Amino acid sequence: MGRPPAIGAVQLSTGTPRVVAAGGEAELDALTTAAGADVVELRADLFEEPRPETVTAALVRLRAAGRPIILTVRAAAEGGRPLDEARRHALYTAGLPHVDAVDLEIASGALVAEVVPRARATGRTVILSAHAFDAMPPEDALRAAIERAAELGADLTKIAALAGDAEELRRLLAVTLAARDRHVVTLAMGPMGPLSRLVLPAAGSLLTYGHVGRPTAPGQLGVAELAAELRRLYPS
Repeated sequence: MGRPPAIGAVQLSTGTPRVVAAGGEAELDALTTAAGADVVELRADLFEEPRPETVTAALVRLRAAGRPIILTVRAAAEGGRPLDEARRHALYTAGLPHVDAVDLEIASGALVAEVVPRARATGRTVILSAHAFDAMPPEDALRAAIERAAELGADLTKIAALAGDAEELRRLLAVTLAARDRHVVTLAMGPMGPLSRLVLPAAGSLLTYGHVGRPTAPGQLGVAELAAELRRLYPS
């Protein structure tokens, strides 16, 4: 698929994992500083009042801090706050001019069809994601998700799945390694989550996520700790 994409000015590459600081409204102050982060992800679904004007104001503030921004309005079925599709669409539409990338679920078919073409037309990086909180899917299901994301226009495919033991982490590692030229981001949640954020980049995962206050997914490490460990393991 050629060279991995960039998110804003941050070029992605295998073997040099980039750190994303993830948070919502409560973490906005920490996201503006986020020592060790290369990119920030604003989870608009985590706002107390997720309105276009409040999310846009937060994005303008983050933009002034200088790091590239991913906008995510996570669906309730994949770990987000319950919001109807019209609200999610309005938040993506309002936020798009102020961000470098958007993250939508592969399963959000109608929203993907509306937001992805607009994002691509304006030069934004498109991340299409799938989350499995209850169990690690079979390898063929993980591979199918990567294929489907590519069909839908993804620049990056993000897969996050529960890994309860080393065998389940191995499954995700194998899929990542096989798809390392497909521009993937893979993360384990649960007991194997912290370890996954350190080892999956070796198989080709381009991004890894950390928190700046409270975790936005099970198994997240703090950004500062994560960045320090990655610098030690993957010296550039």
